[in-house]
Amino acid sequence: MNKASITVRTPIEVRYQETDQMGVVYHANYLVWFEIGRTKYIENLGLSYAKMEQENVVSPVIDANLSFKKPIKYGEDAFVETWLEEYDGLRTVYGYHIINSNGEIAVSGTTKHVIVHKESFRPLSLRRSFPDWHEKYVMQIKGE
Repeated sequence: MNKASITVRTPIEVRYQETDQMGVVYHANYLVWFEIGRTKYIENLGLSYAKMEQENVVSPVIDANLSFKKPIKYGEDAFVETWLEEYDGLRTVYGYHIINSNGEIAVSGTTKHVIVHKESFRPLSLRRSFPDWHEKYVMQIKGE
């Protein structure tokens, strides 16, 4: 984890439909939880995906890594902790921990994103297209 960046902790409601036949959260649902955490992290910085999308810009995932350590079960308290792992002006990497009801890391992972024009999927520079995002991300990486 990048200790310079703030970490945002978001509670997750573990819903029955997110579990599999073993009674644990199905692995693909952790990516949804990462998205919930990422959105809350961005909002915590005073930024908004919705405003970005109003300018016909979206931020697709280009890489995702997950490591499963402990199962999360229906009815258990869970949290996603999210932070900015890496940022270079073009690519953004968010880090995540899914924390179980005992305070243990159940899942850890990262997602890497770029921004693209919604219609053409032409890559854009976050630094040039959204200087406010760039400034806040650089401050996070530097620990300011």
